[in-house]
Amino acid sequence: MTISARAAAFERLATIMDELRAQCPWDRKQTIESLRHLTIEETHELSDAILDQNLPEIKKELGDILLHILFYAKLGEEQQAFDIASVIHAQCDKLIHRHPHIYGDVKVQDEEDVKRNWEMLKLKEGNKSALGGVPKSLPAMIKAMRIQEKARGVGFDWEKPEQVWEKVEEEMNEFLHESQQGDEAKAANEFGDLLFALINYARFKNINPEESLERTNRKFIRRFQYLEAAAASSGKLLSDMTLAEMDVYWNEAKNQE
Repeated sequence: MTISARAAAFERLATIMDELRAQCPWDRKQTIESLRHLTIEETHELSDAILDQNLPEIKKELGDILLHILFYAKLGEEQQAFDIASVIHAQCDKLIHRHPHIYGDVKVQDEEDVKRNWEMLKLKEGNKSALGGVPKSLPAMIKAMRIQEKARGVGFDWEKPEQVWEKVEEEMNEFLHESQQGDEAKAANEFGDLLFALINYARFKNINPEESLERTNRKFIRRFQYLEAAAASSGKLLSDMTLAEMDVYWNEAKNQE
């Protein structure tokens, strides 16, 4: 795509956004706050499309998110706080500043060096903590991943995956102990530690635990819905079936995948 074609496409969307804000009753009513939950929904829809590896749907959802970005920028412009040009230029400046190995004379060996430089530059920019940039409202599993990645960026990390697995086993034993003791509060705390350790191990194995769990969720749904349909076609209710009977249909579902 040529620069002129890219610029024309962006300007077309920006112009439509201006027109909608001026003329459409729904768009005129929106605020930064009212758009928030819609943006979250659009982000999850993009996430679903990515997991489905559905490129046409990814394209569609990217357009929806781009429209939201322009909408926020339009609202900021109306409040004389920022506009889309200042948003883009600020992002360009940040990217150039945080990539001194591209736009400066810093040398890096690999992506780990890039990540470390990124986190150190953020601290120099005024962040009081390497973990300060982790959003409080992130889902817990994603937040754990980001916390671990950022800690690694400043050198606080295990050296080998075997060490992390030892930690997983340690946390598993502590959880089992507290669970057997019957102290629910302590067991819940230890379970959290166990999950954190498992997420850490997944990171060392280049596995995204959030995506892995979501794929398992979808797999369970497929198999369970097959079980429901098979039981219904046999004139049975799941509540009246034994686990052994349900396992027959469950294994059928597994074999069909």
